[in-house]
Amino acid sequence: MAKNKTNEKSYAVLGLGIFGSSVAKTLSENNNDVIAIDKDVINVDRAGEYATSAVVADFTDIEQLRAVGVADVDVGVVAVGTNLEASILAIMNLKELNVPYIVAKAKNKTYMNILKKIGADYVVRPEKEMGERVAKTLMSKNLKEFLDLDATTMVAELLVPEKWANHTLKDLNLRAVYGVKLLELSNMAKVKSRYHPMQITC
Repeated sequence: MAKNKTNEKSYAVLGLGIFGSSVAKTLSENNNDVIAIDKDVINVDRAGEYATSAVVADFTDIEQLRAVGVADVDVGVVAVGTNLEASILAIMNLKELNVPYIVAKAKNKTYMNILKKIGADYVVRPEKEMGERVAKTLMSKNLKEFLDLDATTMVAELLVPEKWANHTLKDLNLRAVYGVKLLELSNMAKVKSRYHPMQITC
């Protein structure tokens, strides 16, 4: 079991199904301290391969959370989306333990609104969000990856459109013409530029 990976941020992931285990594993792989918690010993054993601490516990019981150190984490992730009662109790426990930031999973809009009202700082609906991501990717042949920052802004990784080929960034004037700010440009040789005009080739 990994120990003390970083001092930057620590996380507690409550519920180790597909979503929760994916969150816990990704955080762990990026050198974050993670307490992974579930009542299912099989899920916990699996998380023990990558998490800082993997514990069999009932996260609806505040004393069990306190005993495993959840009161000391920076972020709590409530990763059970179908059991509303368990999610509510878990969020209430995290609030009582003064966890600074709480993320919760919800299966629908009604659950999302309830979880926000009782104290979740951020609520995700993975199936809905992934469906939207797939649809947006399908609609744009140039769109590879994207991250919505708010209702009007996204960060996106794009393949260079053919009509941009053999033009400099100055010629394209992306911000004025498309409302786009270029953050990074890379070619097949992994050469990256932030500010300097350069030829774009497909």
